[in-house]
Amino acid sequence: MTTKIASVIGVGARRGLGASLCMRAAKAGYHVVVGGRTLEKLQKIVDEIVSTGGAATAITVDVTQPDSVSDFFQRSSEIDGQLDFVTYNVGNAFIQDSLSMSPDYFEEAWRTCCFGGFLCVQQAATQMLRHGKGTILFTGATASLRAKDPFIAFASGKAALRAVAQGFARELGPKNIHVGHVIIDGAIDGEKIGTRMPELKERLGPGGMLQPDDIAEAYWQLHEQPPSAWTFELDLRPSIENF
Repeated sequence: MTTKIASVIGVGARRGLGASLCMRAAKAGYHVVVGGRTLEKLQKIVDEIVSTGGAATAITVDVTQPDSVSDFFQRSSEIDGQLDFVTYNVGNAFIQDSLSMSPDYFEEAWRTCCFGGFLCVQQAATQMLRHGKGTILFTGATASLRAKDPFIAFASGKAALRAVAQGFARELGPKNIHVGHVIIDGAIDGEKIGTRMPELKERLGPGGMLQPDDIAEAYWQLHEQPPSAWTFELDLRPSIENF
């Protein structure tokens, strides 16, 4: 039986969506390729998966650089198995006053949130087409649909990523590759919120934030949808979140 491979791109702290996606894929028996910028953080996720009997490989990647993305997928392809699931989970909430924002900052937001996603779906789809199936999911945000100061750079990148995902969904769907976009409409109860915005975490409370493992389960439900009823876009938020 051919081993299935899941690549999760944008993995950081253990308490975060990227790590939860890795754990969910490992639970399903996939060999997980854990991708991100910091090898030490990636290796911790790999070690945890391996300690529970799973298989995983850590590979660093800078999604803003075409050569780095190409190298990531080339190294991934050397693992025995078929690439079946990819998530592009990259894109910090770039926060900067719009009138004082530098051109470089704006471009960095676009390259991280959008350009990297385009590069990754090109590489992933090329591999998936060889065996005729697969799922590629993108992590979106509230900013994918609306922009406001000081999130204009972030929103421009996230809205562009949504357009990239939508275009590839139309192109690759008839070729049996499911491309989906998940809008995370709310704060994720992870390490970033806990360390960078503890006051927000306290104000929202446990019921006011999305739980990483629950989000990962929703992603996996998308992955397991039959081709006769594929979802392109799913929005997730806590039950008490206003929308």
